[in-house]
Amino acid sequence: MTSSVVAKPTVVLVHGAWADGSSWRRVIPFLLDNDIPVVAVQNPTTSLSHDVAATRRILNGIEGPIVLVGHSWGGAVITEAGNDPKVKALVFVAALPPSQGQSVGDLVASYTPPPGLSHIVDDGDGFLRMGVDGWINDVGQDLPEKENRVLSVVQTPLAKGTFGDKITKAAWRAKPNWYVVSTSDRVVSVELQRELASRLDAKITELDASHLSLLSQPQQIAAVIRDAVESTVLRLKQPT
Repeated sequence: MTSSVVAKPTVVLVHGAWADGSSWRRVIPFLLDNDIPVVAVQNPTTSLSHDVAATRRILNGIEGPIVLVGHSWGGAVITEAGNDPKVKALVFVAALPPSQGQSVGDLVASYTPPPGLSHIVDDGDGFLRMGVDGWINDVGQDLPEKENRVLSVVQTPLAKGTFGDKITKAAWRAKPNWYVVSTSDRVVSVELQRELASRLDAKITELDASHLSLLSQPQQIAAVIRDAVESTVLRLKQPT
C-alpha cells in the first residue's frame, strides 16, 4: 500500500515554437503562490529530438512525480518526453500532440491553415521566423501591440525540418491528460484543438483567448495546471 504522504508533483513547463521559457512568466507566480514546485525548460527548437533531450535533462534532475505541461509545439515535445515514468500527468495548452509515427506537420495539414501561418518567414539559412504582423494580428491579438513587437524581437528561430519530425511513442496514451483550447486561436486550428483534446480523452477547458493564453489569461492556465497537480496527488494516495 502506498504512503499517505505524497510529494507534491513538480510542474515542468515546455514552451512552443518561436518562444522560450519566459513564455510562462505570468503563469509561474500563480503556481509558486500555491507552493507548487515549477521549472521552465529552455528548448533550442532545432528538432524534436533536441527539444526532447533538453526536456529530459530537466526531468532527470527532479526527484518525485512530475506534471508535464506543453504549449503549442511543446505538445509534441511532452508527447515524447512524457514517457518518463516520473511523469504522472500531461497538460496541453493550445498544443499539438501527435500520435506514434505522426508529426506536427501532419496534424496541421489535416485542417485549413489558420491565418497566422501565412506570416512565417524563411530566413534563407534553414530557419523560420514569425513575421511581426503575425504576432500582432494572429499570434497574440489579445495582448498589447507593444508586447507583441517585443515577442517578435526576442523570438527563437525554428529549424525548418522540425515540424516534420515524427513521434516514436505517444505518452498521452497511457497518462491522464488535460487540454486547454484557445477558442480565438489564429495559429492552431480551433477545430483541430478540439479533435485532439477528444482523442486524448482529456479534461477540457475552453478559453476565449488567442494562441498565447498563457500570457493573456495566465491565472486560468495556472488553475488548470493546479487541477492536474491536485488530481495527481489524490491519485498517488490511492492504495496500489
